[in-house]
Amino acid sequence: MISRYGDHYEWNKVVTCIHNVLSQQRYLEHYGEVTIQNLTNNTCTCKITFVKSRYWGSDSNKNEVQGTVIDQSGNVIHRFGGLWHEGIFCDTLPTPKCIWKPNPQPKDYLLYYGFSSFAMELNELTPNLKPLLPPTDTRLRPDQRMLEEGMVGEADKKKDEVEEIQRERRKHLSKRGEEHVPRFFKKAKDSCGRDVWLTNGTYWELRKNPGFSNLENVTLW
Repeated sequence: MISRYGDHYEWNKVVTCIHNVLSQQRYLEHYGEVTIQNLTNNTCTCKITFVKSRYWGSDSNKNEVQGTVIDQSGNVIHRFGGLWHEGIFCDTLPTPKCIWKPNPQPKDYLLYYGFSSFAMELNELTPNLKPLLPPTDTRLRPDQRMLEEGMVGEADKKKDEVEEIQRERRKHLSKRGEEHVPRFFKKAKDSCGRDVWLTNGTYWELRKNPGFSNLENVTLW
């Protein structure tokens, strides 16, 4: 949603595949087609193809992206392409130029699962923030924290414990004929009739008053 212009964009996700998952040469590959639509204005549509790389041959098309912007009549307004790990270029502008490029990788990023700075900061837990979060916040998940700190063996063990707790909770609910009701989300339908989860608007109010420490919380770990 871009409130400034009143635009609401929706798009689908491509397939993401992790190669060599058990080796140190792990890498991600995205492939498939994405259609980006403005739900409040059908002036144009963007179609993007993440090209599947060839396994037997050169890496010339590895991470290749091709795309077009199409008007209501199906005419191509713009064409763009490139490599998603290097940059995307549009050649139909008056002056062809780079329209997107990734930020430089942080120092020692290979030691941190190849995370970008953004991905690393997603799980940052500052002292002033920790008391405000519900205990179910994934930033507090112990196995995840252990993994980030390089405690791989301990993380695997803790993950098994966490999942066993979840299975037991599900069994107890099933015996009582109950289903888990999410606290912060509700199920709805998107414009294509697909099931989606949307915020129910209660998170920030509960965080402010009475505060999650004053509420009864589900034990996840």
